[in-house]
Parts: sequence; structure tokens; C-alpha cells
Amino acid sequence: MPPNLGKPCAHCILCVKLFKWFPVVFITAIIAWSYYAYVIQLCFLTVDSIAEKVVYLFLYHIFLAMLVWSYWQTIFTDIRSVPKEFKIPSSDMEKLLKESNEECQRVILENVSKELHVPIACRTFSGCIRFCDKCHHIKPDRAHHCSVCGVCVLKMDHHCPWVNNCVSFSNYKFFILFLGYALIYCVFIAATSLQYFIQFWKNNLEGFGRFHILFLFFVAIMFAISLVSLFGYHCYLVSVNRSTLESFRAPVFRTGPDKDGFSLGKYANFAEIFGDDKRKWFLPLFTSLGDGVNFPTHTQPGSSYNSMGSTTQTSLGEQVNSYKTANDDSNGLLTQQHPAWGDQTLHGDSTASQDEVSVLTPFDSSFDHQLNHPV
Repeated sequence: MPPNLGKPCAHCILCVKLFKWFPVVFITAIIAWSYYAYVIQLCFLTVDSIAEKVVYLFLYHIFLAMLVWSYWQTIFTDIRSVPKEFKIPSSDMEKLLKESNEECQRVILENVSKELHVPIACRTFSGCIRFCDKCHHIKPDRAHHCSVCGVCVLKMDHHCPWVNNCVSFSNYKFFILFLGYALIYCVFIAATSLQYFIQFWKNNLEGFGRFHILFLFFVAIMFAISLVSLFGYHCYLVSVNRSTLESFRAPVFRTGPDKDGFSLGKYANFAEIFGDDKRKWFLPLFTSLGDGVNFPTHTQPGSSYNSMGSTTQTSLGEQVNSYKTANDDSNGLLTQQHPAWGDQTLHGDSTASQDEVSVLTPFDSSFDHQLNHPV
């Protein structure tokens, strides 16, 4: 039997990678065409007032720059995978996969977790510590395995084909800004081209360029309708500190599922994504709090990023000392017996139902969130 039988060939892999960029190319082409239609056909060739042209062009290029900047950041910001400190030793992983007794599996995971200096709050429905049988490590809180990227992603929200990237801890702020600036961009184009769209229907516009203005108005309206619902939904998620995956299935803690487990109050939830520097809130610069591994919860008294010892992007090693106290306090709880919160057993990927990839299309006004099962 040929050694490569059943494995995808290099050409197939390349074709799949190229295909994944088609949505990005499509959006880029729409933006490029809208630039030509608005700047050349509308402002330069249709608008008569010089003052009106200057105002339109000035505001348009500001909105365009912020849209392109945030879109670029969303696409090309690398996702953060689980740190190597969470890797399960091969000997323990072998025992874990061979062990059929759930209680023995729980003991193995608890012993491995004690070596970490970061407390693990999230559990499976059966009360066990979450682990990934594909990446062979314990999952930090809010981390999930993405079948498209092939790795576990820190604070994964969903995998978005329109940016060909996972929307997660490292680029969620950029994604929110991209939706917001895209909505502003579309509303601005629709509002400023409305009077010329009306002139078109009254047959007061001449030349082939009038059809660009016609389609520009319709496209802007259609995208704006789709974006307003999606942007509003993610603003709601920010206000309650939930990811898209967590909105479908509440994170499970020692006390059971809690959809508001990570909610710290509306301002604190906003600051977790946008940071504590107000000057950078609406700029596509990374200002999110924490390291994507450890998150304060509303059940921990006085829990906040300040009490955790860091409000900026830091490595896991730099936060070890600040987390030791919290970990020592939680180790006693880890060894306690936990009641089963469901009939889900721990075998393989113990959180497969939570690690499904939510493909959220930014321009789907029906809000059809399709969950793709991991491969």
C-alpha cells in the first residue's frame, strides 16, 4: 500500500488554502470598487459644489482608513495558541487516553493541573478539567480547539471565513472595530449618495457613471442592514463578557454552568476588550487586558485584572508569581469530589460540544451561526 494513501496531496492543501482567501478577496474587491464609485464617479464627476466635495472626500478617507486598518489587523494578527506550560506529559497523556474510568481520568488531570501556576476555573459537564486529545494539553479557561486552524485558540470566539482567521483573544477588539467602521462606512456612503440616487430615478443624472452611483447606494444599504444586527450582537456580547461560543453554551465552573461567570460589570467587561487607555479605545491597536490564559470571574471576591497582577499583555512566565496564591487556594477545591452536571463522559476531547467552530459570517443578516464539528 502506498505510504501516502489517504493523506491529502500538497496540491490539494494549496488549493484549500487559496480557496479560504476568496471571501477576503471578495470583500477587498468590494471596497476597491466602492472607492472608485464614490471618489471618482460621485465626488469628482457628479458633485458640483467644491465645499461639498471637500467635506465628502475628507470624511470618506477617514472612515476608509479606519476600516482598512481594522480589517488588516483582524486578518493578519496571529492567533494565540495554548502555552507549552499546559502540555500534558506523554506518559500521562497515554494513561489518560487508555483509562476508561472517569474518576481515574479526573485524578490524572488534577495531578497535572497542580503543576500549573494558573488556576483553572472551567470544567466539563461532568466536572472534570478540560483537555484536548488533539493538542495534548490542558485547556486554559475560555480556550477551544478550532478545526480550521488545527490548534487550540485562547479565548476563541469563532472562526470567521470573511477574515480567514480565528476571532479570538488577540484580535477580538480589531474584529469589533472592523464591524463598527464598516457600518459607519456604509451608512456614510448611503447618506451622502441618497440625493444623487433620487436624481437618478428622476432622470436628472446622465452618463454611464450614474449606474455606479445606483449600485453604490444599494450595496451600501444592504451591507449596512447586515452589519447593524451583527455589530449590535457583538456589542451585547462585550457588555456581558461572553464569546460567541459561550453564548451558545454557558461555561461550566465547579458550581455548574454559569452564562455570566466572566461578567465583571459593563465597564469592566468593556475594558477587558478595549483596555484602560481611553485614547486607544477606537484605534486598531492591541490594548486588551490580561494574557488570554487567566480571566477573573464574578464569583471570586475582589476579582479583577489589577488584583491578578497584570493589566497588560505579558507572558505566562512573568505572571507565575502573581498567580501562585490563587492557585494554592484553588488546589484544595480541585481534589474534592464534584457532582456530575450531566451525562457527558470524559473520553478523548472532553469538551467536543464546546469546541465546535462557530463560523459567523459578518454579512449574514439572518444571523445563521453554523457550528462546524472538529475533524
